[in-house]
Amino acid sequence: MITPLDIENKRFSKQMMNGYSVEEVDDFLDDLTEDYTKNYKEATELKAKVEELTQSLEHYKTIEETLQSTLLMAQKTAEDVKKVAQQQADQIINDAKGVAQKQANDLDNEIIVKKKELEDVKKQFDIYKAKMESLLISQLELLKDINKEET
Repeated sequence: MITPLDIENKRFSKQMMNGYSVEEVDDFLDDLTEDYTKNYKEATELKAKVEELTQSLEHYKTIEETLQSTLLMAQKTAEDVKKVAQQQADQIINDAKGVAQKQANDLDNEIIVKKKELEDVKKQFDIYKAKMESLLISQLELLKDINKEET
């Protein structure tokens, strides 16, 4: 690429006949050097800006990738936590069902035992009642015998 210094230092050989005016060529080269210098500086600044923006873009792409991977990891972790919580809830429910079933079975057994005890008490009561009735009948007979003897 031609630099502004190249244009400024460019010299043309002078011809005797039909040559260009040295002063006009020099003036034109000065104007061209000035414009080219501006354009060269602007192009250099724009290249630097493009490089800076490219680096910023790469930086933001890296941040975006990091955020995306972090988001994916957070989603996976949330799903894992939810899955573990569901498993724990299911285990708690199953344990509670097992405990409730055991308690129900224990209560059923206790009811059976209590019914048997009630039947035993009823039988004992019937036996006691029969014995008392027998005792009373024998006492009544004894009283009748005593009354017969007194009369």
